Amino acid sequence: MELQSIYQKTIKFAAKKHADQNQVIPGTNLPYVVHLSNVTMEIIFASQETKEFNTAFAIQVALLHDIFEDTETIFKELAEEFDTEIAEAVLALTKNAKIPKEERMIDSLTRIKKLSKEVWAVKLADRITNLQIPPQHWDSEKIKEYYKQALQILDSLEGGNEYLEKRLSERIQDYSKYCTSKA
Repeated sequence: MELQSIYQKTIKFAAKKHADQNQVIPGTNLPYVVHLSNVTMEIIFASQETKEFNTAFAIQVALLHDIFEDTETIFKELAEEFDTEIAEAVLALTKNAKIPKEERMIDSLTRIKKLSKEVWAVKLADRITNLQIPPQHWDSEKIKEYYKQALQILDSLEGGNEYLEKRLSERIQDYSKYCTSKA
């Protein structure tokens, strides 16, 4: 199947699942599919700069990366609709709500690092996309914590994708201004 068809099939599935939850990008009225397509855009650009990159797999994982966290989709359904490797990648990118909040990122990064570099790339691309102007309802502690997590992601996934690591490093530097500007 060609990349455009893979993209279309996957974005339609993800868009419907997120729309069924009336999900929007936090702090906006934009449908959540905009975030998913932005993460995927990062993946597409990274794929052009990365040797031996499974673009089709990475596109699917990027479009589906929040589906377990934010919708009622279950592992079996995703594995049947796509495949087990994609479902396992999405599961690794999903924070485990059953463990303490302060352990969730480390747990997810540990699971991500056991998988292919394309999964690492999706996590990097996700954080690149999320390092925008913080939502107005975030207090300074939440902003600083998000900044620290971005540094943790960059450090933990070092060597995963040089292109995306550089992009994330630049975004972190830009985002640092929000750590001091909101009192």
